[in-house]
This record gives sequence, C-alpha cells and structure tokens, in this order.
Amino acid sequence: MARVYDASRRILIFSFPFIVLLCSTIDFASANKELNENNWKEILEGEWMLEFYAPWCPACNALAPAWKELSTRAAKNSLPLRTAAVDVTNSPGLSGRFVVTALPTIFHVKDGEFRQYKGPRDVESMLTFVENKKWKQTDPIPGWKAPDSLQMSLVAEFFKMSQALRGVHNMLMEAYGLPSWGSYLIFAIATIFVGALVGLILVCVIDFLHPPQKVDKKFISRSELEKLARGDNDGKKSDDEQELINDDILDDAENSPNSDAEKNSPSDTSEDENEKTSEAAGDSKPADKDSSDKPEARKRRPRKAD
Repeated sequence: MARVYDASRRILIFSFPFIVLLCSTIDFASANKELNENNWKEILEGEWMLEFYAPWCPACNALAPAWKELSTRAAKNSLPLRTAAVDVTNSPGLSGRFVVTALPTIFHVKDGEFRQYKGPRDVESMLTFVENKKWKQTDPIPGWKAPDSLQMSLVAEFFKMSQALRGVHNMLMEAYGLPSWGSYLIFAIATIFVGALVGLILVCVIDFLHPPQKVDKKFISRSELEKLARGDNDGKKSDDEQELINDDILDDAENSPNSDAEKNSPSDTSEDENEKTSEAAGDSKPADKDSSDKPEARKRRPRKAD
C-alpha cells in the first residue's frame, strides 16, 4: 500500500502543473469577468460579449443563468469568446461611457469595435450570432460615440459626478436628518456660487489672453473746440457754405406765400392787367382756370458745385 501511495503521489505532483495550466486556460477562455472603471479596457482586445446589469433588475436576474452558460458553451465549441459583465450601480461611469439606457444591455466587442446585440437573449441565439459572424450585419458604434473616445470619457466623468452628488444628497437626508427641500436648497446655493466663481475665472482668463485695447485720447483746448463748432479754424464760414446758406434763405423767401417777392412778381401783375383788358373789351370767353390757377414754375438758381 505504501508503494501505491507513493506512486500516486508522484503522479499527482508531476501532473499538478499541467492541471493548473489547463484550468487557468479554461478559466481565461470561459469565465465571466466583472468589469469596473479600472479594468474595462481589457475588452478592447479579442472578442467579448458584454452585459450591463443591476442587482435589482428582474430581466437581468432572468438572463443570469443563460449568461453563465454562454461562456461554458463557447469553451466547448472552441470559440475565442469571453464574457464580461458590468454592475451599473457600482460603475456608473461605464454606463455613461456606453450610453446605457435600458437593462440588461448586451454589446459584442471585436478588436475594439463595439456593436449592440439586439437579438434573442438565449444561449443558442447568442452563440449563433458569434459563430456565424452575424455581428458583421450590424453597424458598429461610430467613432465619435465610441466608449474609448475623449468625449465619452467626459460623459463618464459627468456620470460619476452625478452619482457622487446623489450620495451627498442621501447623506444629508439620512445622516443629518435634513428634509429633501433643504438638501435641494443647499445644492441650489452651491450651484449659484460655483457658477459665479467659474464665470469670474473665465473673464479673468479672457482678459489675460485678449486684453482690451486702450484708445488714445486727444486733448484740445476750449478755444479750438469752439472754432471747430463754428466750422472753421478762423471762426469764419467758407465762401461755399455761405453761398449755400444765402441760396436757401432766398428760396425760402420766394416760396413763402406772404413774401414781398410773391406779391410783386411780374407774372401776377401781368395776369391782373390781362383780366382787366378782357373785361373792358367785353370778351365773353372765360379765362382758363387751369392756366390762371396754376402757379408759374420758378427756376432755382444753380448752386456752385462742391
């Protein structure tokens, strides 16, 4: 018995490294991996099926047995497929990075290309989707929306911040006993203060990068200002300006109905004399109303060109 025991022990010791290597390989190929903010970039290499779930989600709990079986069946079929899962309650940044709006959400990842799986959620359908490469019929997520892009990294940070603010809100209500409106009031005041501080910082940065240009002021004496107001440095108007003013005065005087020029105009006196002569001669033809009523057009004196 001792010899049999020694022989079995030697065989076990000799085969132990191979067993460990085999188990580690199978585990690497088929085991479900839990992803978080630190290790999610592992799925950028190789082929993966990724699930987003939450412990309180009934549909996620119903999918859990099929999801575990998927990794086992993939290993039996010698598929280089690995499965991973993300708990959105523990990793809210990843849910924002992948824009997860419903649970459970499944993605197929192949060498850094992301495609959302929208087929049936049973093992056979998901294996067929991978084996027959039906994922090629699905358009990948565009580059601007890719989870590893810069803009989606910013979205992930906003999701993290929202989760942190939610934790502060719960702490204020549970630990300090504040009502919900008191917590909201504190957040409102903090938002106004932070907004004012950020605005002040932006104004200072803009003034530093693009300082306002200084306008050179020209100082003149009061006497020079009065001369400029009168239109000439000598305090006298130019001949052209004076002639224009005189013409305007003359035109106004001629156009006024009560002016002496209108009363003593030669056209009016000639018309009165013609009417008297026609009445004395007994002329029966009445004077043309249009010609008598229509005032004579006057020509304006041409002004000197500027």
